[in-house]
Amino acid sequence: MVTPSVLGPTAERLPDVRRIAVLRANALGDFIFTLPALDALRGAYPSAEIVLLGAPWHAKLWRDRPGPVDRVLVVPPAPGIRTPDPGEPESSMDDFVAAAAGMEFDLAVQIHGGGANSNPLISRLGARVTVGLRADDAPPLDRWLRYVYYQHEVIRYLEVVALVGASATSIMPTLAVTDADRAEAARVLGPAERRRVALHPGASDTRRRWPAERFAEVARALHDDGYEVLVTGTPAEQEVVDRVVAAAQVPVRPQVGTLSLGGLVGCYADCALVVSNDTGPLHLAAAVGTPTVGIFWVGNLINTASPLRGRHRPICSWVVHCPVCGVDCTPGIYPHRPGDGECPHRDSFVTDVPVIEVLEAARELLAP
Repeated sequence: MVTPSVLGPTAERLPDVRRIAVLRANALGDFIFTLPALDALRGAYPSAEIVLLGAPWHAKLWRDRPGPVDRVLVVPPAPGIRTPDPGEPESSMDDFVAAAAGMEFDLAVQIHGGGANSNPLISRLGARVTVGLRADDAPPLDRWLRYVYYQHEVIRYLEVVALVGASATSIMPTLAVTDADRAEAARVLGPAERRRVALHPGASDTRRRWPAERFAEVARALHDDGYEVLVTGTPAEQEVVDRVVAAAQVPVRPQVGTLSLGGLVGCYADCALVVSNDTGPLHLAAAVGTPTVGIFWVGNLINTASPLRGRHRPICSWVVHCPVCGVDCTPGIYPHRPGDGECPHRDSFVTDVPVIEVLEAARELLAP
C-alpha cells in the first residue's frame, strides 16, 4: 500500500522499527544533502534510534548537536566507502560488520551512491529490510531506486526513504547551530566591528574552482563596501587562500585551520553572506541559514544548487568541453552521444563566470 506525498507515492511504514542504520560516509557537502531524508526518517519513526554509518568527522559534528542523528558509527575506510583520514589507524571491515550486525538493525538505508560497493556492505548488516540506490553494476536491496546521475541530491535521498514510508517534511537541509559553535567562532575571530562576509575559494575538485584572482576582486569590492572579509579554507587549500589574500590588496582575514567544523558552523551562521565555489562549506552555510552566492558548473548546478532565490544565488558556467583538450565531458553520462566524455585534465570549468555577476548577486543579498 502507498500513500500520497509531496514527492509522489510513499510506501507504508515498517512495523516495530527500533533501530535504523544509514550509510553516508563521504564529504561534507554530500552529507548536507541527506539531512531532509534523515529528518523524514525521524518523522516517520520518532522512537527509533537513527545510527549514521559515517566518517570520523561525522562523529565530531554530531557530538551534542540536536538533529535527526542519534549516534555515529565510524565505518572503516574501504574502496567506494571512504578514504582514510591522515594518520588514521587501520581497522577491520569484518570486525565493524560483526559489531554493527550485533546492534540488530530493523532497517538499513543506503544513500551513499550507486551501490556497487555500498549495497554489499548494507546487506551484511543483517537488517530486516534494506533500502537504497542501485546503479547497473550494483546488487539489489530489498527495496531500491534506480540511480540516475542527473537528479537533485536532496530529492534523490527523499525518494529512497519514501520507499519505507518516510514522507518529506522539508526539501531544504537544515543544521542546528550550537552555543559551542558560536563560542568557538567568537573566541577565534573576536567581535565583529563590521558586518562579516566569508569567501571560500577552494574545492577538492579543481575543475570547480573559480580563479583565486576573481575571489580577490570580490574581496576588494566588498571590503570597500564596508564589510569585514574572511577567507576560509582547509589546510589543503592554504595555497589558494594565500593567493586570494595577496591579490586582494586590502585587509582580509584568512582562516585556514583556525576553526573546527563546529567553529566554521558558528562562523558562517554569524556572516551576512558566504561566497564560495560549489563545495561543502557553501552548502554548510546555506544549511545554517546564511545567504550564499555559489559558483557552479552546469552539471553540478542541476544536482546540488539550492532551489531558493530569496537567499541564494547560484552563478552558472555552461562550459561542457574541457578547456585544455576540447573533449565534450558529458557523453560519459550519455553513452549514445558522440565523444568519449572523459579526459585527464582538471583545469577549471568555471573561469567564464564574470566577477560582475557574482558581485551583483552578493550586493543584492546584502542589501537591507
